[in-house]
Amino acid sequence: MERGLSSSDRVLVICTPEYVRKANEGKGGVGFEKNILTAALLKDANDNSIIPVVRSASSANLVPTFLVSKVYVDFRDDALFESGYGELIRDLHGEASRPRPPLGSNPFKRIEAAIDPVVSFGSERYVSPDMEGIVTFDFSNNNGCFTFGAGDTAFETMWTSAGNNSIHAYRDRPSIRSVALVTSSREIKDIQDAKIFDSSSRYRTPCAGEILVWKNTAGYYLATKILSVRVRVPGHSFDEVRVEYKIAPLKSACFSGGST
Repeated sequence: MERGLSSSDRVLVICTPEYVRKANEGKGGVGFEKNILTAALLKDANDNSIIPVVRSASSANLVPTFLVSKVYVDFRDDALFESGYGELIRDLHGEASRPRPPLGSNPFKRIEAAIDPVVSFGSERYVSPDMEGIVTFDFSNNNGCFTFGAGDTAFETMWTSAGNNSIHAYRDRPSIRSVALVTSSREIKDIQDAKIFDSSSRYRTPCAGEILVWKNTAGYYLATKILSVRVRVPGHSFDEVRVEYKIAPLKSACFSGGST
């Protein structure tokens, strides 16, 4: 163990709850390993050869006390595995030490172009690539589908009529992993953790003023607030829903500006 640790260029410390407990108590082989790694850290406080990897946690202590000053790689959420794996690979190959390239153009910023005032009945009427906004669409057309976002942040939502002032929302489209009804917030900005809401059902039926949170297969979260629902009746010739929406950046489950 001593030869292996001292001769390695990089050391991955897999921090399970049991490993953290044994390291803090200095027990057994883990305690001996801790002493070797602590000596290396005391020799060079800026040593970055030791990389904590957090796979699971059952307490506030994600890493042992002797590693609290080190930046860890988070593998607790299986849905974000690829992101954590990419971060680890970049670190092992020294990519993190390279200068950040200049910021390019924003791929999500839509530039409105002047168009002729004609009515389009194509599927492009049922797409809003921006990260947030307010949209109105006829949910009886385009097979009830409306897409929010683009690329990895795309959400192919699906809707059907549920009567005046309410609407059915489904998770049936390929890009959607789950949909849940928000029960504790009246505004999108008040949602602190989208993961706490029950997403076990195939569909939800929000009324006007209520919010849904969606998760797509890429791991992003979308919040949609139903502003109004109108169904086809004499004097109103089409079904219509008006929706305020926001896609949380960086796969965050928080819509108030922070991250979870």
